[in-house]
Amino acid sequence: MALLKEVRGYAPQVGADCFLAENATLVGDVTVGDGCSIWFNAVLRGDVNPIRIGNHVNIQDGAVLHTLYQKSEVVLGDYVSVGHNATIHGAKVCDYALIGMGATVLDGAVVGEGAIVAAGALVLSNTQIPPATVWAGVPARQVKEVSAAQSRDLNQRIAHNYAMYASWYK
Repeated sequence: MALLKEVRGYAPQVGADCFLAENATLVGDVTVGDGCSIWFNAVLRGDVNPIRIGNHVNIQDGAVLHTLYQKSEVVLGDYVSVGHNATIHGAKVCDYALIGMGATVLDGAVVGEGAIVAAGALVLSNTQIPPATVWAGVPARQVKEVSAAQSRDLNQRIAHNYAMYASWYK
């Protein structure tokens, strides 16, 4: 069973029909929506400020979500995919967005609806990523636009795939 740890009077809250890997860790003020999957070695540390996860989100193996004390929160919309070993620190990721493997998204950044942050990218603090764009590099820069329908379909398909994978473990 995943480690759910109360800190400072806050205990993680997990919605219906979620999969939490045995060694996933949720600490403090963390709220997870319905139909989510939190994979092996993922850490959601809501010890210093809140982490809010929407519905049908997948947070893949080794990802870390954390915040700055009294300064930032992590907010993920619905159908967000957070790739293996990605780090989201005090940022907002809107519906249907994808954070690629090993990417880092820093405090105050906003990843727009359906946007894609490529594997290994570094999104600097306070960066505003427009909807339906692809960002890559260190530091991350926009490399192309995609149609809202394309990005939504791709990212929703990934989220649905992760729901299927999670069903194998139930």
